[in-house]
Amino acid sequence: MRIEAYTQVQQLYNNNSAKQVKKETSKSFSDQLQISSMGKDIQTAKAAVAGASDIREDLVNSIKSRIDNGEYSVDSESFAQKLFQKYNSAL
Repeated sequence: MRIEAYTQVQQLYNNNSAKQVKKETSKSFSDQLQISSMGKDIQTAKAAVAGASDIREDLVNSIKSRIDNGEYSVDSESFAQKLFQKYNSAL
């Protein structure tokens, strides 16, 4: 039995390779988030919508003034058709 051969094999499987792996995994990594240009555009659009008013004041004010003056009239047939269309689309 050759003892030198055993020590040579042992040197091949020395703990150095395990230490190298530990060194590589011990590096600190941090999570990163990258948002595409489309994602940034969507964020910008959402911010603009969130900042906008839910009520279109210019349109509402013009209709209010027409109602107050008695100038605003609704065609009942047209209203009924639109109401029926909305009802059918909801089903």
